[in-house]
Amino acid sequence: MLKQFIERPVLSTVISIILLLLGALSLFNLPIALFPDIAPPSVQVTAFYPGANAEVVARSVATPIEEAVNGVENMTYMTSNSSNDGTMTLSVFFKQGSDPDNAAVNVQNRVSKAMSQLPQEVVQAGISTQKVQNSMIMFMGLTSDDPKQYDELFLQNYLKINIIPQIQRIPGVAQAQVFGTRDYSMRLWLKPDRLAANGLSPQEVLNAVKDHNLEAAPGRLGQGSKETYEYILKYKGKLNKNEDYENIAIKANSDGSFLRLKDVARVEFGSYTYTAANRVDGKPVSGFAIMQTAGSNANEILTEIEKQVDQFKTTLPKGVEPIIMYNSKDFLDASIHQVVETLVIAFILVFIVVYIFLQDFRSTLIPAIAVPVAIIGTFFFLQLFGFSINMLTLFALVLAIGIVVDDAIVVVEAVHSKMEHTGMPVEHATMSSMSEISGAIISITLVMCAVFIPVGFMQGPAGVFYRQFAFTLAIAIMISAINALTLSPALCAMFLNDPQGEHGEHGKKNWFWGKIFQCFQCKF
Repeated sequence: MLKQFIERPVLSTVISIILLLLGALSLFNLPIALFPDIAPPSVQVTAFYPGANAEVVARSVATPIEEAVNGVENMTYMTSNSSNDGTMTLSVFFKQGSDPDNAAVNVQNRVSKAMSQLPQEVVQAGISTQKVQNSMIMFMGLTSDDPKQYDELFLQNYLKINIIPQIQRIPGVAQAQVFGTRDYSMRLWLKPDRLAANGLSPQEVLNAVKDHNLEAAPGRLGQGSKETYEYILKYKGKLNKNEDYENIAIKANSDGSFLRLKDVARVEFGSYTYTAANRVDGKPVSGFAIMQTAGSNANEILTEIEKQVDQFKTTLPKGVEPIIMYNSKDFLDASIHQVVETLVIAFILVFIVVYIFLQDFRSTLIPAIAVPVAIIGTFFFLQLFGFSINMLTLFALVLAIGIVVDDAIVVVEAVHSKMEHTGMPVEHATMSSMSEISGAIISITLVMCAVFIPVGFMQGPAGVFYRQFAFTLAIAIMISAINALTLSPALCAMFLNDPQGEHGEHGKKNWFWGKIFQCFQCKF
């Protein structure tokens, strides 16, 4: 087999070119992420019981939902949190590799079975069931220099209306999660003393507001009649002004007057909740996290988001500025730059070392061709195994560069040594030298693979890390070994010249290099 590759160097060259092209195509199609997706899929169930404390929420909301969800398919464990502001959050975690969409559907079906056991206020407020994306690639927001004019409430609503819809339309963005619930809401601050004086309870006030604040379909007049026209009836619908709420009639007095909402409560157009406040350098800020979908290219997503941010700056109100608090593109760019820089340095060092010690420009071309084939060809197998370009695979490639260079240099140096000491023609010298070093190349490759490949079979989140690192390094080493047994000998037979007649005159033609080589040949 080795003789065929040496006698027919075109065969190994074509195979290497095909591998190089496949690796290059995979390089542009592989997803890019900061780290592999190691977090198990999770689904979050959120419920809200207005006015309830943590004990009431845990007893009347959390317990029925937990009992219904427990044991859902592929579930590993779940955690529940009930707070004094009336919120309940249930996080359900699933086995690694489970489909998050199917998991969310299964949890939703379980939650629907518990609806009849929940308080009516919780059902009316709505129960949210959604899959949680763990791959956060950016955290950004809006900040204001004038808190009196543009407070956190304004900033968050501006985000939800003008910015987040455009961010979510970017291909590869799974979710834009806003931190906080500072939505505009009509708040009713009840006055306990006024309620007691008029013999009212908060529930009676709530029922009166519901009766007056509703959407209705009044229909039309004249439909199906012989008249020429029919009239569509319009209803004002839900109230949206403070005065409308203030004038809601709560109770009719014995003297014919009405007790209105403004008599027992203060109406304010404010925030939905006041449980949290966000600040950056003392300035109000509203932030949101951007998650990427599995298999998407984080670098392309972040580049497009940065373009969108530049466009947002031209339309923002005066005094409002976008702020990027975390951007994983910085780490990705640094890692990619490190790989490219290491590859360039390796090429330069290989060129210098090979040229100095072999005094042949043709010899430097062989490692320069073999190394890219091994490195770029690795990307094809990364796509084959479903890996991504992340900090672990890039780190493995940085280490692989130093390893794959050695195989090509060993072959070139062995062929050179055989030709200069025996005077054999190029093809015979290549065959003879490869018969001597092939066993060493195969053995060192097997030893390196025996070190890294077993690590890749570890289970759990740590196993995902080690698997991508170990398999990337092992693949590059194996491709380099195959190149050393096929491509490098073929290139030696093609590029190297027959040195007969030159070796004896080498010392005369170049006295300096002769003395240098003589030092390396000294026996101590």
